[in-house]
Amino acid sequence: MNAIMTIVSTRDFRSNQTKYLGMVKRGERVILRSRMGSFHLTPVIEEAELKRDITAEICGGLKAWKEYLDGDKTKMRPVDELLHELRNSDL
Repeated sequence: MNAIMTIVSTRDFRSNQTKYLGMVKRGERVILRSRMGSFHLTPVIEEAELKRDITAEICGGLKAWKEYLDGDKTKMRPVDELLHELRNSDL
């Protein structure tokens, strides 16, 4: 995750939307603070791109599992490592 974080008021956000949305698109964290609470702005991933990424990961995982079952134990990562990665992911 990117270390840069900007906290902006709703008034400032309304006045400078393009600036802040550009920051979010470049991977910077922008927090919108209002009387209703604070909100983290996040770009939406296109559905087709998301499906493509997930499909590739699933196919890679199935291939590694097949190789593992066929005797190649070197490509499988320990379950603890996989769980740690999942807990720390942005899913």
